[in-house]
Amino acid sequence: MNTPDLTHLKWKKSVRSDNNGGACVEVAGLPDCGAAVRDSKDQGGGPILAFAPSEWSAFIVGTKNGEFAL
Repeated sequence: MNTPDLTHLKWKKSVRSDNNGGACVEVAGLPDCGAAVRDSKDQGGGPILAFAPSEWSAFIVGTKNGEFAL
């Protein structure tokens, strides 16, 4: 399995995140239209989750439909 080069991604932090180092995530689009997600506190040093386009789409639809509401 090849590890994709994620060093040049343009990361975006959620507008709902605070600036106090709290529980924030950042998302970047991947060339295949999927998405990468990381913890904003671990910029460049922590794990990155990469999602295929179909996985990311299912997550977005589920979020809009309230499937993950607490």
